[in-house]
Amino acid sequence: MEPDPNNNNSTNIEAFLHGHQVNLEELEQDGDNDVPKKQRKRRKTSKAWGMFTKLPLDAYQDGKERSICVCGQVYISESNYGTGNMLKHIKKCPKLKKSRDPRQMILDHSGSIGSCSLEFDQVAFRELLSAAIVKHGLPFQFVEFDAIRNCFEFLNSEVQNISRNTAKADILKAYNAERLRIKAMLEEVPGRICFTSDLWTACTTDGYMSLTAHFIDKNWVLQKRLLNFTLMPSPHTGLCLSEKLLSLWTEWGVEKKVFSITLDNASANDACVTMLKSQLKIRKALLSNGDYLHMRCCAHIINLIVQDGLKAIEGELYKIRESVKFVKASQGRKQKFLECVNQMSLDRKKGLRQDVPTRWNSTYIMLDCALYYKSAFFHLALSDSNYKYCPSEDEWNKLERINNFLVLFYEITCIFSGSKYPTSNLYFPKVFAAYVTLREYSENGDGYMKDMGKRMLEKFLKYWSDFCTILTIAVILDPRYKLQFVEWAYKKVYGENSKELKNIREKLFSLFDEYMLISTQSTNTSPLQGYVPHSNENDDRKGRGKLDSCLEVSFIYLYRYF
Repeated sequence: MEPDPNNNNSTNIEAFLHGHQVNLEELEQDGDNDVPKKQRKRRKTSKAWGMFTKLPLDAYQDGKERSICVCGQVYISESNYGTGNMLKHIKKCPKLKKSRDPRQMILDHSGSIGSCSLEFDQVAFRELLSAAIVKHGLPFQFVEFDAIRNCFEFLNSEVQNISRNTAKADILKAYNAERLRIKAMLEEVPGRICFTSDLWTACTTDGYMSLTAHFIDKNWVLQKRLLNFTLMPSPHTGLCLSEKLLSLWTEWGVEKKVFSITLDNASANDACVTMLKSQLKIRKALLSNGDYLHMRCCAHIINLIVQDGLKAIEGELYKIRESVKFVKASQGRKQKFLECVNQMSLDRKKGLRQDVPTRWNSTYIMLDCALYYKSAFFHLALSDSNYKYCPSEDEWNKLERINNFLVLFYEITCIFSGSKYPTSNLYFPKVFAAYVTLREYSENGDGYMKDMGKRMLEKFLKYWSDFCTILTIAVILDPRYKLQFVEWAYKKVYGENSKELKNIREKLFSLFDEYMLISTQSTNTSPLQGYVPHSNENDDRKGRGKLDSCLEVSFIYLYRYF
């Protein structure tokens, strides 16, 4: 049934809407009083009556019974017409599309609360429910909780409750769909992919391996995707790790797109990379014969370097740790310490931090916070005879000097730990600054600072006796530094015309030539075809002067593949 086109009595309807409030139950009761009980009409149970209000019979001249929606739309509501037309209107009513406020909640015929809402999408509901279970780590049984089901039914009575097995199947379906999407994304990557991997052992002694891909997609957007978090049973030998990684790469179809893999400094990882390199060489899947395959985790190396240096102040750090533990041991001690903080006019919001000894950056934060409350600790030692861990004035001064010295390494750790921006081009400037600082303290420091500098420099040279070649090349591709910065830094570290700088140049040109060859073979044309560089007659690098002349064009092309 279509809406009644007769609008001649619109004035009467407007007068009714503005001057009358009709109650559906009153109308039914008034009409029923004059009818014998056996002839009474049955109670109206359609959900349409929750949104429509009956109009008086005299609202229109034809005398037909009509009802009006909250949006103003009028429909004939004679009993022989039914309510199908009104129910269809409810699904597309503009008033309902704008908002779903509590006024739309009504009491249905059974006395329970229902909702006259838009058409319910069960598929979208189950997708959102699966995403919530995954994101918040909820058990599959969550969907069977009575209170949760009551909540869903309160929001929409058309919800179809599902079982835990159905929830599990939905999540596996979403996982497979996302896996296919990521696999398609990896196939479209124009360049190479860098990977990071790590191992964990659960409290149940089960081992797990993670594999994360870092790449630039076809739209030049930096992407990071966790590909696997898989069970890795013992033993965690180099052979087992290499077989597992190679199987995962093959499963994703990226074994010929691997550029590098970043691992920590465990000896098993060195053996793993050696075996991976031999396997990928057979498949001809590596650049530069695999020279850049193994990357050591820089943040992990920084942690090892600083941990060696902190051994020089073990006694002072012990007192700081015990002081923090003493304050946090009970609520009464916390309150007493806050009173000391208030008396010293310090900011109580900064707070004390307890460190994790295996993570040096947390130790730095603990030390920095304790130094801020130095005067409060002195006051606590005077007011509480049970507190016996307060460092002396000389020890506080020693800790303050070391704290200022460690600021640089804390900043480096924060920068290297970033995940939403490229970090390869930040390696060389920061590591170079750390090397210069350590060498200065180990040569010109005094007392414990010199000893600490020597300890850290020794560990530094163990892992970074030579700066990482590929990460140094990444700095050359950074327009803020370029080749001139690397030349200046190598001159400062190794002197004029050092073999280390010559090695960087040779690796750079060799890598460029390799990418040029790959591009030429794939497109049958040179990317620099038609470009005539300015020649440099004084260059003695056997034709390399042309490359220097078009340095920026070459680097832009090369950067595309990193």
